Amino acid sequence: MRFALKVLWTLVVCIVSIPVSAQEEIIPITTAENAMVLKADQKKNLSILYYGRKLGNNNEYALISQAYKQTSDYTEVADAAYTPSGSRNLLEPAITVTHADGNNSLDLRYVQHEQKDLGNGVNQLSILLKDPVYNFQVTLFYKSYYKQDVVEQWAVIRHTEKSNVTLHKYASANLHIKAKSFWLTQYHGDWAKEMQSETSRLTHGIKTLDSKLGTRANLFQPSVFMVSLDQPATEDEGTVLYGALEYSGNFKTDLELDYQNNLRIISGINNYASAYTLKPNEDFVTPGFLYTLSHNGKGSASRKLQDWARNFKVLDGKKDRLTLLNNWEATYFDFDENKLKELIKDTKKLGVDLFLLDDGWFANKYPRNGDVAGLGDWAPNRKKLPNGIGTLVKEAANNQVKFGIWIEPEMVNPKSELYEQHPDWVVKQPQRAEHYFRNQLVLDLSNPKVQDFVFKVVDDLFSQNGELAYIKWDCNAVIYNAHSAYLKNQSHFYIEYMRGLYNVLKRIRSKYPAVPMMLCSGGGGRVDYGALEYFTEFWPSDNTDPLERIFMQWEYSYFYPAITSANHVTDWGKQPVKFRTDVAMMGKLGFDIVVKHLNEKDLQYCQNAIKQYNSFKDIVWFGKQYRLANPTEGDIASMAYINEEQSKGVIFNYLVNNRYGSGSIYPVRLKGLDAAAKYRITEICLYPGTKTSIDESKTYSGEFLMTIGFNPVVNAQRTSVVLSIEKIR
Repeated sequence: MRFALKVLWTLVVCIVSIPVSAQEEIIPITTAENAMVLKADQKKNLSILYYGRKLGNNNEYALISQAYKQTSDYTEVADAAYTPSGSRNLLEPAITVTHADGNNSLDLRYVQHEQKDLGNGVNQLSILLKDPVYNFQVTLFYKSYYKQDVVEQWAVIRHTEKSNVTLHKYASANLHIKAKSFWLTQYHGDWAKEMQSETSRLTHGIKTLDSKLGTRANLFQPSVFMVSLDQPATEDEGTVLYGALEYSGNFKTDLELDYQNNLRIISGINNYASAYTLKPNEDFVTPGFLYTLSHNGKGSASRKLQDWARNFKVLDGKKDRLTLLNNWEATYFDFDENKLKELIKDTKKLGVDLFLLDDGWFANKYPRNGDVAGLGDWAPNRKKLPNGIGTLVKEAANNQVKFGIWIEPEMVNPKSELYEQHPDWVVKQPQRAEHYFRNQLVLDLSNPKVQDFVFKVVDDLFSQNGELAYIKWDCNAVIYNAHSAYLKNQSHFYIEYMRGLYNVLKRIRSKYPAVPMMLCSGGGGRVDYGALEYFTEFWPSDNTDPLERIFMQWEYSYFYPAITSANHVTDWGKQPVKFRTDVAMMGKLGFDIVVKHLNEKDLQYCQNAIKQYNSFKDIVWFGKQYRLANPTEGDIASMAYINEEQSKGVIFNYLVNNRYGSGSIYPVRLKGLDAAAKYRITEICLYPGTKTSIDESKTYSGEFLMTIGFNPVVNAQRTSVVLSIEKIR
């Protein structure tokens, strides 16, 4: 795991071992607001004693067990920090193994722990657990981020038995939380229907969130979730835990309400069809599971997570992004060099930074004129592009814009030269019918030769086109008939595929560390922090209807910062171009339109909006995000971004219900302002020829705006209103 530690902030995380007796230790992991308290008892059982608000006196953590009357002979295993199976545990395990001698039991006892101060408020605790009978060990890692209240947890599994051990389950984390009741907010979706939320009370038993798709793993069930304690959290009230697995393949999260009414959360790689044969002295490293706990509602949790992501996880999370014009909806597969050169000129005319060439530019024997052929043959199509990609890159430079390109290097069409030449590189069962997802199959990234091929696709593009400035990396297929012609042990396939993908991405980033790359997967099918370590942004959905995007972007924002969300203005939906552009500005702005089809005023609006966006994009990308009016609860949606100094902000307001003269009848209460300061609100991004409906001469105290609010005057005639707020004294 690698993290870019970029925050110039020096508070030190406190991880102190507190001896309770000669044989018992309390190990608190404290952040700005919270404490995860572990206990190694006299029998060397490691348990989770507490996770919640931190105490001022570390010595009092030893008293917590006396406050809870859930004592029994079984408590020492029910609240285990990493629950093994086959010995004393009767609940869902975090780890299950078969030893070299065939025994299925495992017992893990505390041996020692150590901490490392990594600087910038980041601390790493490692705890060694060993089986007292077998030469088998697990090291638990807790990386805590003081200011952001975020913890990343993972495990390293190792043994020195005489021969191989089989891992049947190998979770990243095993949490144990106490409350009177628990409420789960989970997400589901499909293509063009991403991030639909559901909230329900957790009842006794196990609720499982999982994926078995192999690739594009978040298509139906995203791996992110929230758990509210005692009652459903609101935007600004209640205790809520956010959880997310940093992994792009099959995942599994079990939420078990146990017999003592406590919640056990076990998350990691899905062990479906994936028993892993672990050799002696081999390390099995699980992906990270991240979590943050807020006592002030969902908004506070999301701002902490967004701050963590920008500073520590997302590639170049504190750097600039490129606005762009994509050709996909302007041309689809029907284009040639001359048509693209005209679109490059339109890129300059529009005023964005980059022209992005999408699907259809490659393959000759089986030309890529649709999605049925050519995928895998990454030579420029000679009929469409007789002078190759280089001439387009030069044309872009001549127009003072940059050039980017679309690829889907993990996939192959059966109708391709690659498939004909290397059928053994394709994921498919040797004696079964092929099953296609969007007319394609998946390449076997567990094979090092395939990894070299995928890396070469990217490397050749850059080596042959030195000024190439952007990659859109797509992934449209899931894995059917999972089988690798390369692997001898097929139960390793899903794990080795993901290792292969990450190996390729590491190689690309080693050679091209600063090139922006969009993480696309037929929409939001691969949006996770495991992938965002290598990508600068993600594509939320192929559904670019702006009304739908308001709801999707709202839900994504709970877990991901605005700078990572690639939002494009397209011709989807019935809303005017102002509405479509305003929605796209709540993230990283792009366009996918036919510029020449815009009328004079629409073009003028887009050009002016891009200039204004460039003046406030830093606030959207790096400021604090506040959800003001939920689109699922009323006629309008309102979202604010306020800078760290509380001196400037931008507020987006939209009409989401157009029935019965709907609109902003009541004022919207703002958040994140300086209560004692005075502010002026002005309307920006006005459509040419229109005037604002608000009185811009008035000033308001921050207290007034957060207590009473401000009416943006959103209605059927003003369906989208963007406001600028600025402190005047």
